[in-house]
This record gives sequence, structure tokens and C-alpha cells, in this order.
Amino acid sequence: MDKLTATRVFIDVAHSGSFTATAARLEMSRSMVTRHIEAMENWLQARLLQRTTRKVTLTDAGVRCLAQAQMWVEMAEEMQLLHQPDDRLRGKLRITTSMSFGHAQLMPAIHEFMSQHTGIEIDVDVADRAVNLVEEQVDLAIRIAADPDPTLIGRPIAQCASILVASPAYLQHHAPIQHPEDLSRHQCLGYKNFERHVWHLSQAGQHISTDIHCRLTANEATVLLSATLSGHGIAMQPTYLANPYLQSGQLVQVLPAWQPKMMSVYALYPSRKHLAPGVRALIDHLVEYYKANPW
Repeated sequence: MDKLTATRVFIDVAHSGSFTATAARLEMSRSMVTRHIEAMENWLQARLLQRTTRKVTLTDAGVRCLAQAQMWVEMAEEMQLLHQPDDRLRGKLRITTSMSFGHAQLMPAIHEFMSQHTGIEIDVDVADRAVNLVEEQVDLAIRIAADPDPTLIGRPIAQCASILVASPAYLQHHAPIQHPEDLSRHQCLGYKNFERHVWHLSQAGQHISTDIHCRLTANEATVLLSATLSGHGIAMQPTYLANPYLQSGQLVQVLPAWQPKMMSVYALYPSRKHLAPGVRALIDHLVEYYKANPW
């Protein structure tokens, strides 16, 4: 059995703590994961993992082996890149992003990148939650934030403005909104991952933090967009989602003179060391793509 593949499987199980999770992530059967781990243990003549009915943990030998195994795999990947017959990018990249950004903005950019680099495969994990890039073996996270995770390396690839929007039907049947304080008397839709119950708005150097009442909250922006289109209330939406509906008249901007805080779209990765050429090339591509294709 291939020792390099067995080592990759061992590293993944060490981080996931689950044969089943590793099997799903590496797209192999659970029995094959078991065979790779057994081959690794036979090769090193040591028990690397402690299995119970509830979880998988590293033994002392496994802890000692893990760091060296990771270094060996990184060196092997670098050697493979050095001896490729041409300069074509190859390999599989794992990316995580939010549902809304992945749907509205990432896929066109990814399509263009993969058209240019036919040796690249990309797996996109959609999750509106914090993902541990090391434990889940993710190469790149595309996240919208004011202050990105300080434990990660972050490169801004675009700006993300937000606006307040509502459907014409909602505005027709509710009191006018002329000032941020009026929002407290309206149905507002709360995004659980960002400013759920307080909206911070600015105008010409004036800043107001408005408490809002949220009967409906969600952890995903496109769900709130759908609720807004249905006339359920007022939502704070990124312009990359809201703009098409503003242009079609399905949504109307509320308090257009007042601006929610500006965010940045970041490409985040665990370390500058051993950054794969494909990841570096994708980040560069995203920067140029969004510069040429602003929303």
C-alpha cells in the first residue's frame, strides 16, 4: 500500500478524530481508511491511534509521529512540484466560503480560474461558520469580516458594502422610515453571525447604533434575502446579493443616506510556509477578478 497516501490518511484522522469524517473528506470507504491506518502502524511498528466506540485519539506514539508525518508529506508535495514536466498548476484545492458569497460571486471567478488551469481540481465546502482550516484540511477560506482571525494569514481580495432593504409591499403597509431610530418600530431580520440585534449606521461622520427587534433570525444571508423578498421585514444585505433585486424593483433601499459598516472579503490560509502554488495562484486570480468585475 502507498506509504504517502497512508500518511495523508493518518494526518487527516488525527485532525478529524473520526474514520467516518476522514472517509467522507477523502472520498474513500471507511474500510479503506482503516486499511491505510493499519498499514501505517505496521510500517512504523507502533500503535498510532486509540479507537473507542465514541472517538479516535492519538497515542503517545501518534503524537510524536504527527509532526514528522506532516513535514514528510509537505516535502513530498514540494518534490512533486519540482519534477513536473512543465509549469502547469496541478492538484486539488479545498476551499470554504459562505453560501451567499459562493453562490453569488465565487463560482464565476472559480470557473474562469479552472478554465485557465485545467490541471486544478477544486472542492468547495459551503459553511456559514468558523472552520478550523488545519483540522479540516482546508487550503483557503473566503470570509467577509471587519477583523479576520488573527491566527490566520489574510489577504483582502475585495470590499463588501451592505445596505438596508425591504420589499415594496412591506414599505407600503408600514410606517415611513426616515431616521435610524424608526427601525426600532419595524420588523427587522437578524443575521446571527453579524450585528443580529444592533445595527451600526453612519452618515457624514455621524454614527448611530440602533437596537432592532428581530422576530426572525437566521445564520445565512440568502435565507434572510428570501424572507425580505416575501415582505417579512427589513434586512441588512451585502450589495453583491441585493443589487440585482434593487435593479429589478423587487427590493427598495431603506435609509440610503445611512451606511452600515464596510467589510472586507478576505482569502485566509493557515501559514505562508509551504503555501501551494495552486493556492497562491488562486488568491492572485481572485484579487484581479474582483478588481475587473466589481459588484
